[in-house]
Amino acid sequence: MAKQRIVVFGGTFDPVHEGHMQMARGALSALDPDLLLVMPSGSPPYKKCDASPEDRWRMVVCACAGNPRLVPSRLEIDRSGSVYTVDTLLELKKEYPDARLFFVVGADALLKAAGWHRIRDALSLCTLAVLPRPGVDRAALAAAAEQLASMGGKVKFLPAEPVSVSSTEIRAALSGGAVPDGLNAAVREYCACKGLYGAPVRVPQAAGWIDSLFVSLKPRRFAHSLSVADESRRLALLHGVDSLKAEQAGILHDCAKCLPLSELQRLAREHGLVRDPSFADSGALLHAPVGARVARDRYGMADPEVLEAIALHTTGAPGMSRLAMCVCLADSIESLRDPYPGLERVRALAEQSLEQALLLSLERTADYVLSRGNRLDPQTRETIAWLRERDAVLPRVSP
Repeated sequence: MAKQRIVVFGGTFDPVHEGHMQMARGALSALDPDLLLVMPSGSPPYKKCDASPEDRWRMVVCACAGNPRLVPSRLEIDRSGSVYTVDTLLELKKEYPDARLFFVVGADALLKAAGWHRIRDALSLCTLAVLPRPGVDRAALAAAAEQLASMGGKVKFLPAEPVSVSSTEIRAALSGGAVPDGLNAAVREYCACKGLYGAPVRVPQAAGWIDSLFVSLKPRRFAHSLSVADESRRLALLHGVDSLKAEQAGILHDCAKCLPLSELQRLAREHGLVRDPSFADSGALLHAPVGARVARDRYGMADPEVLEAIALHTTGAPGMSRLAMCVCLADSIESLRDPYPGLERVRALAEQSLEQALLLSLERTADYVLSRGNRLDPQTRETIAWLRERDAVLPRVSP
């Protein structure tokens, strides 16, 4: 039986960006491991981080949420004191004694590897998997690899595309209030909510909200919530809607999503939110109106427009506000959303018409529900009819 292959992709991830994710995907493709651990460092001895270990951990969780083959690891975050590569490898060897370990480094890091703490011990425990970086001299890389080989090390150069995204440039853009390239939507929204790297804080309550949401939601749902907030705000700015309220509703829209169905049903009965028995049996529908109540009672949201947007983000409703449209639409087209038939057309329509994009999105939902032999919620049907009436008098757009 072949040895288990475990890849460790570590770094400060301050913040984690799309360049890092491109490198991780390159390691997956080149090494085809049984497990790839994305491991933010806790207290790196050679580098000071701007964000706290816990903030960097949460951003890594967001960045990995869409790919089940990328597994965030707290192995270094949870260790006290200075954390060295050799200590991490020794811990992994205890947990996976028969595994073959690969430790991913950038080409620039390879040039300094000979000076690492207890480098010979580290080299005896793993293969260094080297990812290309722009501007690193090939001859210098070859010399560094030869030096490590003379110490008993194994070096494997991976055939990945070099990454040009810079954490330094991203931090500078955030501090200036810009929207930086190279961050996924959930990480970008996390930075804004927490005011990381000097980013202007738009929603003062958001830091506390996302602390609670990180505990109460599953990782992928947490990342989705932040991505919906980012997209809700973008749509609101594009279509002349209150962007602050859209962002608030986006952050909180799924605050009840991971409650057990029995708890959703209890809260719905307690507050008179049950429309009919089939509605009460569906957590996918029930979490929206219950979520509005949870947002009010547990998160302190008192704005009725924001609460309406949370309550209607799954089914819509005839007469719903354009704020609620932004959130409902963002929920279906946010950038981390898995592809589905018609998604790109809905996204294109959203650039021009909230009503027509939401109509198409709800029609796609209806088609999917009915094709599986399920009953379409009456409020969704009524919302589609209402939007079709509005669509008849709106200027036509062609995505």
